[in-house]
Amino acid sequence: MKYLEFIFHTTPCTETVNDVLSAILADVGFESFMEQTDGIAAYIQAGLYEEEALKQAIENYPLPDTQITYTYTEAEDKDWNEEWEKNFFQPIVIGDRCVIHSTFHQDVPSAEYDIVINPQMAFGTGHHETTSLVIHELLKSDLKGKNVLDMGCGTSILAILARMRGAALCTAIDIDDWCVRNSIENIELNHLDHIKVYQGDASSLVGKGPFDVVIANINRNILLADMEQYVNRMNSGGLLLMSGFYTDDISAIRTEAERLGLTFIESQEKNRWAVVKFLLQPK
Repeated sequence: MKYLEFIFHTTPCTETVNDVLSAILADVGFESFMEQTDGIAAYIQAGLYEEEALKQAIENYPLPDTQITYTYTEAEDKDWNEEWEKNFFQPIVIGDRCVIHSTFHQDVPSAEYDIVINPQMAFGTGHHETTSLVIHELLKSDLKGKNVLDMGCGTSILAILARMRGAALCTAIDIDDWCVRNSIENIELNHLDHIKVYQGDASSLVGKGPFDVVIANINRNILLADMEQYVNRMNSGGLLLMSGFYTDDISAIRTEAERLGLTFIESQEKNRWAVVKFLLQPK
């Protein structure tokens, strides 16, 4: 399978700038990302590359005063996902209670929750602020016996942790076929049952649930568009955890949530990324 190798130069070159760029590139088909001294390298199947889609994505880059340029060539024939895994995905410990690592890692620190994943892209490993923010929330939430939805599941790391923390049933949904396949692999690696994985968007929630806890780590626009469908599948007294947006977006997220009858509980932030928690009040 032929891949194109893109070198993106970012100014300023910061972790946040490059994380946001990686998220945008993932939306237009890029699969793997590697840090560079002045930006990132990114890889996409040659048959999936659309020049206009990439140009539009960069034009819509959300952080102000950021310059992005790029060049690309046909990549040499190697497994770039494997290269990224071996060279850039390092074990991570979150909250001193959860360690996330891959099968090839050695000398992994011990923790209450040991999660094994074999990711093939930069998101869903726990390194990104939004994922780690949600993990912190799950570590302090009572999930025992709960029915949990992981919307936009990616690697399903959040569904896996929820099940480890006693959730009775987890439903993981992602629009991307690769994420579904990778989720199934990661669930098997952790020897877990009662996690069901589906491909689809919010419309696929019809007939599923109801859920006691809904996790949606996606992006601001999708959350605003789909929040009502999440609420419609929640049990009274259920929790909604949302991330994937900046602290500047909390107001818009909160306004829509409260319009739908949710009560704001709290928000947390890390490097301008945010997670918010809402309660669907018992009737």
